[in-house]
Amino acid sequence: MKKIICKVEYNTEASELLLKKTVGNFGDADGYEESLYVTADGKYFLYTNGGEESPYAKEDIKRMSKVKADEWLAANA
Repeated sequence: MKKIICKVEYNTEASELLLKKTVGNFGDADGYEESLYVTADGKYFLYTNGGEESPYAKEDIKRMSKVKADEWLAANA
């Protein structure tokens, strides 16, 4: 997935996946996934996607600061 935020392109295919968290099973209405990525120039973002009853009913990308990315990694590692 690609998304432009504040004139910066975030692309899951061109970035390094650091950690993927999956809740539930594929196809669960309340299941979802969160994947933390870093771009080649050091920008962090969280890719989210899930079922219609999950917190992420719609595929999205959210940019993150290094501090927030480190906190997310520590909480999910």
